[in-house]
Amino acid sequence: DLQNLIDSLQKLNSCCGAQTPDDWDLNVYFNCTDLNPSRERCGVPFSCCLIDPADVVVNTQCGYDVRSKKSTWNNFIYVKGCIPALEEWLPRNIYIVAGVFIVISLLQMLGIFLARTLISDIEAVRSSYSY
Repeated sequence: DLQNLIDSLQKLNSCCGAQTPDDWDLNVYFNCTDLNPSRERCGVPFSCCLIDPADVVVNTQCGYDVRSKKSTWNNFIYVKGCIPALEEWLPRNIYIVAGVFIVISLLQMLGIFLARTLISDIEAVRSSYSY
């Protein structure tokens, strides 16, 4: 689901939010307004948290109330947004991305070719029958 996709994106790219961790204010559960009764208020998902190598179990509450103390962000969460992180990743991996797109395109063309071949074979068999 979308939550798992965002969590894996943030973990793999060591990032948080789209541009900054403050982007989580747009989320109903993480926004910092006084009207938000959620326990996750002013927090970020656990996938934004810096990983402690000594932890055996993932602390899913590590991001609670982190954004209320902006001066200490660097100690607890990733401060780089995911869009800038992906903009840095893409040029380093452009040949891999291009190769994947070429392979997918070739597979699509092969599928179209096989479908057209099947259609022509069916039409040849149908034309051999007389009604």
